[in-house]
Amino acid sequence: MAQRSPLAIAFLTIFLDLLGFGIVIPIAPFYAEQFGATATTITLLGASYSLMQFIFAPIWGRLSDKVGRRPIVLMSISFGVVGHFLFGIADSMTLLFASRMLAGFGNANIGAVQAIISDVTTPENRAKGMGLIGAAFGLGFIFGPALGGFFGQHSASTPAFVAAGLGLINLVIAFMMLPETLSAKSATRSRFDVAALKKAAGRPNVLPVLAVTAIYVTAFAMMEQVISLYLEHSHLGESTLTGHDKIKEAAELSAYFFVAVGITATVVQGGLIGRLTKKFGEVKLARLGAVILAVSMLSVPYFVGQLPGMWMLVSAVVMALGSGMLNPSITSLLSRSAGKDEQGGILGWNQSIGSLGRVIGPAVAGMFYEINMDYPFIISGTMIGLAALVAWWKFVAPPAGSVGGHH
Repeated sequence: MAQRSPLAIAFLTIFLDLLGFGIVIPIAPFYAEQFGATATTITLLGASYSLMQFIFAPIWGRLSDKVGRRPIVLMSISFGVVGHFLFGIADSMTLLFASRMLAGFGNANIGAVQAIISDVTTPENRAKGMGLIGAAFGLGFIFGPALGGFFGQHSASTPAFVAAGLGLINLVIAFMMLPETLSAKSATRSRFDVAALKKAAGRPNVLPVLAVTAIYVTAFAMMEQVISLYLEHSHLGESTLTGHDKIKEAAELSAYFFVAVGITATVVQGGLIGRLTKKFGEVKLARLGAVILAVSMLSVPYFVGQLPGMWMLVSAVVMALGSGMLNPSITSLLSRSAGKDEQGGILGWNQSIGSLGRVIGPAVAGMFYEINMDYPFIISGTMIGLAALVAWWKFVAPPAGSVGGHH
């Protein structure tokens, strides 16, 4: 049980961090619009959070090697709570940016959490432990935006206060239940271990999977940051609603879209993916998932932009189906392709590349959106089409019984 408790807390920490991040996604554009923000400024706001995560995740991780995992996790969660709270009371774009960056700085504790998993797992089951982080990420991104759209019905700031409240719950649970896992014999595992990457790079699948992660996460983050604005402008562009009424209506549209994504992804990742993997294997699932996702992205301007009402949910469901097949498959494939002693390092690189994608995608999404509302989706769809080509040409089925396996 001592082995399990830190893993459960690690999972919960990342899940609640990502839930807090996701909750703000659908409402942040409308909140920022109140201060006169353009689409570019709005998506840069999203990118600022992820940039802080990308920069500080390895720093928090290295600090945890020196002072221990527990104090770093508790301190980082506290910063996240303050960041979310400041977002809720912000009265200017400056404070909005400062609050998002502070929340990103606080929620950059993935390096420390990965270190906890490394401390309490054996090399044989480390991939499964690291898979928990992928699952927590996925679930946070699925449920966060859906909750954000729901709470946005009340006001534009309510989701931020909910995120702060979740952070407080996270802090209390971690304070009460997270033991210190750093011991004298804990090996320091840098997430940026270039030697480990070079060694693993010679193995089949490793570099192609990392490339697909980079393309997929960048494209998906681009879509995620502008879809709420797109729903508002395409469905409410001619509307006479103003102020809070318009925000409420736009938040409701976003909630429907993200709830459809969330339910579909939960069904796929929670119930279907294990059986599908046994039947078809990760390679076929990743290829098919990428094709489905590319088609769904390219369909957004038609299904979401042109057709009325519930038709937008078609894009959402197909998008979640593709993503739900692709994401777990590439993580599992990467885990099975790396050697036993390379698991943590390679999965860490995969996470880092994903973090960078969540910076780049939002950073450019607003610029494309201002040129033409449809461009972010056309570009995202084309990018994932490229990822599908990489998967078709470069992915090979790992030998039966290889390390890792589906998780």
